[in-house]
Amino acid sequence: MRRAPEDPRLLLQRAHCLLALGHTSLACASAAAAQLRAAKDAAVLDAIGNLFSRASDQARALAAFDQAVALAPNEPHFAFNRATVRRFLGDIDGAEEDYDRVIRQKPQDYEAYLNRSELRVQSADRNHTVELEARLPAASAWRGQAALRYALAKEYEDLGQYARSFEHLACGARVRREHLRYDVGTDVATVDWIIEAHPGLPLAQAQATPAHAARADDAPIFIVGLPRSGSTLIERILGSHSTIRAAGELPHFALAVVAAAVAVPGKNRGSISRQELVRQSAEIDFAQLGRDYLARVRAAGITAARFTDKMPLNYLYCGLIHRALPRARIVHVRRHPMAACYAMFKTLFQDGYPFSYDLEELGRYYVAYERLMHHWQSRWPGFMHELSYEALIADQRGESQRLLAFCGLGWEEACMQFQANAAPSTTASAVQVRRPLYDTAVAQWRNYARQLEPLRRQLLAANINVEE
Repeated sequence: MRRAPEDPRLLLQRAHCLLALGHTSLACASAAAAQLRAAKDAAVLDAIGNLFSRASDQARALAAFDQAVALAPNEPHFAFNRATVRRFLGDIDGAEEDYDRVIRQKPQDYEAYLNRSELRVQSADRNHTVELEARLPAASAWRGQAALRYALAKEYEDLGQYARSFEHLACGARVRREHLRYDVGTDVATVDWIIEAHPGLPLAQAQATPAHAARADDAPIFIVGLPRSGSTLIERILGSHSTIRAAGELPHFALAVVAAAVAVPGKNRGSISRQELVRQSAEIDFAQLGRDYLARVRAAGITAARFTDKMPLNYLYCGLIHRALPRARIVHVRRHPMAACYAMFKTLFQDGYPFSYDLEELGRYYVAYERLMHHWQSRWPGFMHELSYEALIADQRGESQRLLAFCGLGWEEACMQFQANAAPSTTASAVQVRRPLYDTAVAQWRNYARQLEPLRRQLLAANINVEE
């Protein structure tokens, strides 16, 4: 039987296609039309909520999930999805209530335990360690084991039981690493290939502003570095400025580089290796690369003249960003090497960062990252603002003023109250950025100095300063 054009499932399918093509506004319009026609279909409403969330419209996602949960209050999957969006929006109590609900209805949903543990600092009179320990024997699948171990590590750390925390963390990381197909050597080699392909420009040419850099809206702010180094905090500070749209972690620059490199005239149009892709990235039309990136961003519904792009791994492309968008600002967020590595090691990422589950591999990756950042800074001096997480903690106002000045922004007091920013945050730091600035994470890694000593020696051997 032929379905009518107003069928909400067809409208939702259209929305998915539009979103895949980068037409975010049109996708959301189609999803909204589907929502009007799916008032009594909880499964469709849940799917609509997921579409809105993927499109970074968390408020409409929440509304759709609210409808789904109201229609099917005993379906844990719908409550789980609503908890995720509540966390993005800063409704921590609501998120915890939903995760409790999920766990009651589906005790084997181990991801819910981990997400709940991360919502707040656990205390001696309010924690879940007994419940989590009791669940471990029943978690036969590796994903459940990993989630519970990371949850226990988080809660024991909050309680100051550091030996037990690291024991669970190391076990959870080992389980996760065993189920990854990954070779850190490829990532290390990629840094060498990038340095070889992009040796830099003569100083006068590097500091010149090309003719294609005339438009004022060609000045996005890229926030780069390693994950868990404070980039979300910087995004919230900048996003609290009245002229800046915080656009989250955008994949568009990497996609534009790949598209341009594959299309280099005279080169093989078939499948190419990563090394060849890097080599060809040096031969692209950089002005066109900048235009393509901005076109992709605009098609995704980001229309603000100034916006931030907080994709951490854009650090791989700093030299390319500078050549493609000379008016862009690049903010490199740094953290004490040991603190940065420990923060990554203790995070169970949803996707990406496979180097973070083994301390030796993490050390190798960090050394390569440092080498590439030194290359960009030495070959294109002065085009990047270095911001230390520890310096920001010590002098929030001074560092924030210097940050805004680098980005060409006037001072606004709202940037000091970033925790009051109601904009959604979808990163692993979504809970932390709802709090005022705190210093407890600065030296947290020192509680594990014995367990992290091999990593410290590895970084020292590579001449990385870990003593500050």
